[in-house]
Amino acid sequence: MKKYGHLNRDIARILAAMGHGDSLVIADCGLPIPPGVECIDLALQLGRPGFGETLDSILADFQCERAVFAVECQSHNVMARDKAEALARAGVALDFVSHEELKRRCHSARAVIRTGECTPYANAILHSGVIF
Repeated sequence: MKKYGHLNRDIARILAAMGHGDSLVIADCGLPIPPGVECIDLALQLGRPGFGETLDSILADFQCERAVFAVECQSHNVMARDKAEALARAGVALDFVSHEELKRRCHSARAVIRTGECTPYANAILHSGVIF
């Protein structure tokens, strides 16, 4: 039995399969999942698990070189804005696009991890870096 890291087998599988530049979405419970994109549904109830704790868990086991957030989070979601700023301070390239553009970009993701987050614009697209 796995002892450390992600115990969720689908998350562990997706992270292991990611290549340089591939994208993974951490989504609130309202983000539409594009047809054909795998959805790893973690939502237990409204707010659980939250976007922030899920993002932190993924980033602890994922080399992220670029992240994309909706520009709307800067004025409508303090928590998502703070997470974006923390990524930038950690050296991750940061892009802000409209929420509509973020939804379009989800079509090319390897997977969407759906959380129970129920605050607006709590979504991020993470692009894989390399560890060497």
